Amino acid sequence: QVQLVESGGGLVQAGGSLRLSCTASGFTFRLYVMGWFRQAPGKEREFVAGTRWSDGRTYYVERMKGRFTISRDNAKRTVYLQMNSLQPEDTAVYYCAATMNGDIYNYSEYYLWGQGTQVTVSS
Repeated sequence: QVQLVESGGGLVQAGGSLRLSCTASGFTFRLYVMGWFRQAPGKEREFVAGTRWSDGRTYYVERMKGRFTISRDNAKRTVYLQMNSLQPEDTAVYYCAATMNGDIYNYSEYYLWGQGTQVTVSS
């Protein structure tokens, strides 16, 4: 069964940290690009970070670079998103997704999605 399962969301105070995990199963993950996206209420889904399984190359939205770090563990088939210095505006449902090609920053290019995990940052 093709599946992406996220975990690690929760409630955190402003300035705190969380690490999200996304475990892949049921497909040859090394052929894919993995992305983290987020969607806040009333807003469009936006790209946060991405990485290629094959070589570990990473991609970030410039304004999140430095606070958010994406990494992967091939043995565990898991991609992580370390989020530091969280702010209330980071509150959203965070999704991981996979694609084999296309614009890595564009959510419409991804066709495998996890169920999402809620991140809430209180002020």
